[in-house]
Amino acid sequence: MALEYLEKQNIKILEKNFRCKIGEIDLICRDSDYLVFVEVKFRRSNAMGFPEEAVDIRKIKKICKVSDYYRMIRNIKDDAKIRFDVIAIKGEEISWIKNAFEYI
Repeated sequence: MALEYLEKQNIKILEKNFRCKIGEIDLICRDSDYLVFVEVKFRRSNAMGFPEEAVDIRKIKKICKVSDYYRMIRNIKDDAKIRFDVIAIKGEEISWIKNAFEYI
């Protein structure tokens, strides 16, 4: 769902489920000048909280480390514009949170 949603927003998908020893990033995309690392969270209902609440500080640190590794192996310059987004899916409802968190 998240992938189709982003494609409809004219976002170019570069990688799906990028994995390395450090961890995983759900989607890596290109949005204009930005390299975007996207975490996708799904909940059937709010019983376990909102999907975006599952992106805690531990998860943010891991995503940042994986993004560093990805940029290193792809020879992406340190001054490249990057962004960290979250796609929160609750049932059939999709929320796209751009700049959901800063690099740490």
